[in-house]
Amino acid sequence: MMRKGLFVFIGILFIFAACSSSNPKIETNMSKNVADFEYTNQNNESFGLQDLKGKWWVADFIFTNCTTVCLPMTSNMSRLQDRVKEEGLEGVHFISFSVDPEYDTPDVLTEYAADYEADLNNWTFLTGYDFETIKELSIKSFQSMLQEPMPGDDQVMHGTRFYLVNPEGKIIKSYSGVKSDEIDEIFEDLKKVL
Repeated sequence: MMRKGLFVFIGILFIFAACSSSNPKIETNMSKNVADFEYTNQNNESFGLQDLKGKWWVADFIFTNCTTVCLPMTSNMSRLQDRVKEEGLEGVHFISFSVDPEYDTPDVLTEYAADYEADLNNWTFLTGYDFETIKELSIKSFQSMLQEPMPGDDQVMHGTRFYLVNPEGKIIKSYSGVKSDEIDEIFEDLKKVL
């Protein structure tokens, strides 16, 4: 009888381990902890990693006066947010880090968010740091290059990936942010982990 109880207990442990957010049932391609941060959101309020604890989130790096890759990236993030809302998936947050914090003030980010019909209840746009700070976060935590504009130019060179981060603050997967067909993959992965 004691042995049967032990097997039941071990079986329950396996079930909980399989359902754990740190063991998602998706194919991962990253395993990197996000460094602690606390920046300023589009409402000019403090927002940081602690505010995301316990949530799955999708992050990207953009800037509002970008003339190339940020346009499809932000459109794709907006489509993903709409799809998550339509399907009733709870507990997903979206984060867009500005890579041009000097230009991208909270007011500019609010206007940009409105242009893409972003629901700011679960999509946060961040600024309020210097370029070196966001460069360090981008490179060290997200393994994504970031380079200041060339002299006479205002276009920041940055990565174009979306990152899936688990509730413990670990990046577990990256996707192309410019390919609209990858939105399906991100959405399916979110369904599996939520």
